[in-house]
Amino acid sequence: MKRLLLVLGVVAVAAAVWGAVVLLSAPAGQAPDRQRLNVAPLVVRDSVIVDGGGQVVEKLAPDCAVSTHPAFCRRVRDELTAIDPRLLTRGGLVVATTLDPRAQQAAQRAIEARVRATDAPIAVQAMVAPGSGEIRALAASRGDGAPGLPQGSTAMAYTLAAAMAGGMRADDGLPRSGPYQAAGREAFTDCEGDQVADPALTVVDARDRSDGTFVTLRAGARDALNTFFMRLEERIGLCETVRTARALGLTRPGGVPVSEYEMFTLGVNDVDTVTVAGTYATLAAHGLRCAPRAVKEVRDASGKVLHALAPKCERALDPAVADAVTGLLRTGGLGRDAAGIADRTNEPRSAWYAGYTPDLASAVSLGFPDVPVRHGLAETSIGGRRYDVVDGAAIPGPIWRASMAEALRGVPESAFAAPDAALFGGWRLACAPK
Repeated sequence: MKRLLLVLGVVAVAAAVWGAVVLLSAPAGQAPDRQRLNVAPLVVRDSVIVDGGGQVVEKLAPDCAVSTHPAFCRRVRDELTAIDPRLLTRGGLVVATTLDPRAQQAAQRAIEARVRATDAPIAVQAMVAPGSGEIRALAASRGDGAPGLPQGSTAMAYTLAAAMAGGMRADDGLPRSGPYQAAGREAFTDCEGDQVADPALTVVDARDRSDGTFVTLRAGARDALNTFFMRLEERIGLCETVRTARALGLTRPGGVPVSEYEMFTLGVNDVDTVTVAGTYATLAAHGLRCAPRAVKEVRDASGKVLHALAPKCERALDPAVADAVTGLLRTGGLGRDAAGIADRTNEPRSAWYAGYTPDLASAVSLGFPDVPVRHGLAETSIGGRRYDVVDGAAIPGPIWRASMAEALRGVPESAFAAPDAALFGGWRLACAPK
């Protein structure tokens, strides 16, 4: 706050100095010309962006291509437009944001270490604070990021949440029976009641570490098995899965509702990194959904608050269910409690890693920006290295781990709440054959 007041003071002083210059430049004994006084306003023309600690980051650029943080700049401009489009041209404003400089630097550094600005695919990372929705970082390998990309396996978390909300437990599971095909169109029904299954569609697994007979929720989450999640979605219902994802905050770019496809659980909807990070932040916050936001407050040159944006939060998921899903997604690599999923699609058009600690959620996407034409992430060079196939574990995962470790360095460790064993431990509906 002291830094913000200092900024406002500088703005006020600049206005006073400009006024004094006008007065002193008038001929002796002559009042300054009123028309000359109106040549320029008594405020600094440029608006400035201030980070979460009150430090001025940069001017609010009319073109984010010249910004120090183009992707974050674009988000700020989009939010200001939604508040009042006139804010972008008014000038002399102090825009207080949620940016964490250390997290932003960590994300940018981790991306640049693995993806070059000259590479055809674009990598984007968003970091969102659970319980507030504050966007702490938003970085890209070039420009202001990529449009929405197919979400891939990171959508499986929503199916797990729907399954556990429907009464399944960690060791409940489904029999293995090879590639998946729906028995008929009635296998999947959308929320309008339409049958949308395609019996001609065959789904297989890129990797399978199961024993070949039975897969539990725990094992399916660990290995992100496509066939298992198709069978799980069929069992609990497409509509129930979609409703859970929407409750957690999932939308397509621009707030467009996600489409209800048979392969919804495999992440066929195009989504952006901020949205995905926001849904995982909901799980980290024990089911409390807070809309992601970059702008906290807008003041004019005099310090008057024009717009104050409070967190917009609501209960999206039962806390016990959210904590049970976290128990299934727990992973290592950070030296503190963490959970996440790496995208493992068979023919990736994009690659993702999404995960969270109790204090910070993040998503990393990698893909080509040339929508609607899609190139596969196979036989491609990224960061000076040739890849046969790129999935979430190859590039997004290492970016996520490196940036999260740096962003959380020095932050006291917090622990996940243990899943309620009485509600979600063991099995209830089905178990592995003896």
